[in-house]
Amino acid sequence: MTSQNDPAPHQLCFASLLPQGESVSVPCDTDGEVDLNGLSERLRNAYLGARALVGWEYARPTVEEVH
Repeated sequence: MTSQNDPAPHQLCFASLLPQGESVSVPCDTDGEVDLNGLSERLRNAYLGARALVGWEYARPTVEEVH
């Protein structure tokens, strides 16, 4: 999973499909794997909610490099 020593940290991004919606982004590794135990409760809930609503409220997630 991700660590502070990663040379290029990544995030898994769920873009909102709703005009007024907000996207959800969580730290991940280069393969898009998320360490659920490393997330705060609030971020974990946002991630699980976004993942459950892909195709309805969120687009398929993309892995993006954090600059």
